Amino acid sequence: MEYFKQSKLMFWSVWLLVIATLIYMSTKIDFVFQPITTFVSTLFTPILVAGFLYYLLNPLINLLERIKIQRKYGIIIILVLFLALLVFLGISVMPTLVKQIGQLVASIPSLMESLEGFSKDIVQQPLLANFNLEESMNKLDLSIGNIANSVFSGITNSVGSIFGAVANATIVVFTAPLILFYMFKDGQHFRPAVAKFFPKEYRGQMIELLGQMNNTIASYISGQALVCLLVGTFTFIGYLIIGMPYALLLGIIAGVTNIIPYVGPYLGLAPAVIIGLTISPMKALLVVVVVLVVQQIDGNFISPNVIGKTLAIHPLTIIVILLVAGNLAGLLGMILGVPFYAVTKTIVIYLRDMYNIKKKHQKFQLEKK
Repeated sequence: MEYFKQSKLMFWSVWLLVIATLIYMSTKIDFVFQPITTFVSTLFTPILVAGFLYYLLNPLINLLERIKIQRKYGIIIILVLFLALLVFLGISVMPTLVKQIGQLVASIPSLMESLEGFSKDIVQQPLLANFNLEESMNKLDLSIGNIANSVFSGITNSVGSIFGAVANATIVVFTAPLILFYMFKDGQHFRPAVAKFFPKEYRGQMIELLGQMNNTIASYISGQALVCLLVGTFTFIGYLIIGMPYALLLGIIAGVTNIIPYVGPYLGLAPAVIIGLTISPMKALLVVVVVLVVQQIDGNFISPNVIGKTLAIHPLTIIVILLVAGNLAGLLGMILGVPFYAVTKTIVIYLRDMYNIKKKHQKFQLEKK
């Protein structure tokens, strides 16, 4: 054993071999972990929703505590106000939203015909005179009938998935509020409880690290939620000004997709541009102008003042994170990739700083002797 410790190469080679063996054996007995995987996947969405609402509403509860309102009463006040807000939005906004969704679904065939006519007008231009649209459409099998058949067959095949989604949504609706309530009630005890699993000499440092992680997540979620709300509102107002149909629906899409850095605004722009093209090229151009103006306002005024430099992540790093996280976990990965990286960065920086402090302290002790 002493030989292994003296030979670092042999020591780490043996450990890597042990780890690789454990990973290989785990893949062969994956059925053992199936109940754990099912348990985690069932609770993941409710915990994620409750965590998002916790970081969104907890600053308001802390504000009530600072004005001498007991936390338990503050929790009740904020939850009642939040429920009242949801009811108000359900009464005032939801009917219009549902109506616009229904109108959009009903107008899909006419939208497809308008797009097909628009594309034919484009290829009739002199620069594209030699381009045969019908032949290309036949090669790609993009006729309206085939597209409609694909859509309806997809809907038919996904009936089971729809029922599964409804069941999962029901679980979230009933469990997320309970999880959220206990997060509010006992959230301040989380850090000391975690620190108890570490030796006494490291508990203070662990509590400090968890506090920094908590601040990072809170700053990102609360700031990003406010930015998305403002972007969605301004986009909705802009669409109303230019007379865009489905303005509320498209504004909500723009606000929700804005949570994905850099890529989100283009995802929110795409459906609005497609609908604009079915009206006129000028309408599509006005849609682009509205989104560009809103993004300029967001980039120069909203995000710097709301989120600021809290994360301090280089744009190229964010793009790489989006690419990797998107390939690993799809849309959810693109949404959670940046905050996960920010938390990981906070941990690494804290451990580095603590190592440097400890190293300087040891050096000082040696020099003192």
